[in-house]
Amino acid sequence: MNRIFWVARREFLAVVTRKSFLIGLLLPPLIGLGMIALIPRLMSSSSPVVRGEIVIVDPARTAGELLEKLISPESITARLEENQSRAPIPLALPEAPQLSVVAAPPPGDIDAAKRWLSERSTTRRIAVVQIAPDAVQRAPSNEQFGGYQLFVNEGLDERTESTLHTGARLALLQARLSAYDIAPVDVAPLLRVERPAAVLVERSGEQSGGLDFNRVLPMVMGILLFMGVMMGGQILMTSTIEEKSSRVMEVLLSAMSPLELMWGKLLGLFGVSLLGLGIYIALGVAGLLQFALFGLLDPLLIVWLVVFFIVTYLVFGALMLAIGAAVNQIADAQTLLMPVMMPLSLSYLVMIVAGRMPDSTVSVAASFIPPVNTFAMLARMASTSPPPLWQSLLSLGISMIAAAAAVWFAAKVLRIGLLMHGKPPNFMTLLRWARMA
Repeated sequence: MNRIFWVARREFLAVVTRKSFLIGLLLPPLIGLGMIALIPRLMSSSSPVVRGEIVIVDPARTAGELLEKLISPESITARLEENQSRAPIPLALPEAPQLSVVAAPPPGDIDAAKRWLSERSTTRRIAVVQIAPDAVQRAPSNEQFGGYQLFVNEGLDERTESTLHTGARLALLQARLSAYDIAPVDVAPLLRVERPAAVLVERSGEQSGGLDFNRVLPMVMGILLFMGVMMGGQILMTSTIEEKSSRVMEVLLSAMSPLELMWGKLLGLFGVSLLGLGIYIALGVAGLLQFALFGLLDPLLIVWLVVFFIVTYLVFGALMLAIGAAVNQIADAQTLLMPVMMPLSLSYLVMIVAGRMPDSTVSVAASFIPPVNTFAMLARMASTSPPPLWQSLLSLGISMIAAAAAVWFAAKVLRIGLLMHGKPPNFMTLLRWARMA
């Protein structure tokens, strides 16, 4: 036991005392906070004002004048301010494009308008809007209204194109209402129904925005579990390969058994992963307290996260340790790493499905299939419809059996692989080693 503790302490201190570890541990949350603060500023940053000419082809003279008013800078700014008032994140209003409507000779000729759009000119020619003759008054033989078509010049930005589409749609709607003697001002309030934020009702009270938090929580839990496993597993594999290639492993095996070395390395890197996971959990709890949202989080969920992290780490950590012991170079480990990374990646995808549909057949079945069961069950527990306790305990029991099998497999491979050199083995060779040892 003393030897296991000595190896675990050595592995732990060798990692946490590196500057690269501290930078890698703190850099992701700092980048996340920076993106949260920077993205709204980038979205609200001013861009060059679009200036140019457009042509409206409206032979029936039904909605062309309305469209010209709706794409004026004053009208565009008014719509932007209205949309901004309903936006969850306050952003600075972009400056409206300066669009001027011109007449392309001969009037009403769409082919002439297209030629006008493609010709070189000292002024910027942006688009041609063609309004169908039956866009406002339906043809007797047609039950549907006609629409419009937009022809644009190259280099047109998405925001200006969207502005033209919005203006054309509103112009046709207003023209149709006027054609049927309906005032658009009277209809607009009837069509406007604001969507309120759902209020979560619990025994402790009501909380606005609680459902949104519960929908995001499963993904957050899955990311924490994924990062914790990858943090320790990757370091465990690379450190084993480096020690084996530099012959340090032979010195260590002269003082202890392969099983003691395995448990020492597993426990040492487990401490590293647990430290990183604890820091991320602390940062998350601090953020919830800052925004008065901690009441939405069940503290027992953090306990389940740590418990599932332990068994998941033992599964993937033991497998990565076995891979590190079987090869001599990091490049040789890529082939053997694929069968381990595929279930880990699949676990992340299953977690997303289980968080959105916790009671579906796929989510329930995945909760009992190792090694994806820990991700699926944790996502279901963090969802709006948590599973019964017996399913959580059964999934934990299955995970413990899978962890014991992974550790047993790693121990068998270590006994042979640590002192093996030469051609790297394939996965079937590792299975033969496990049967031989």
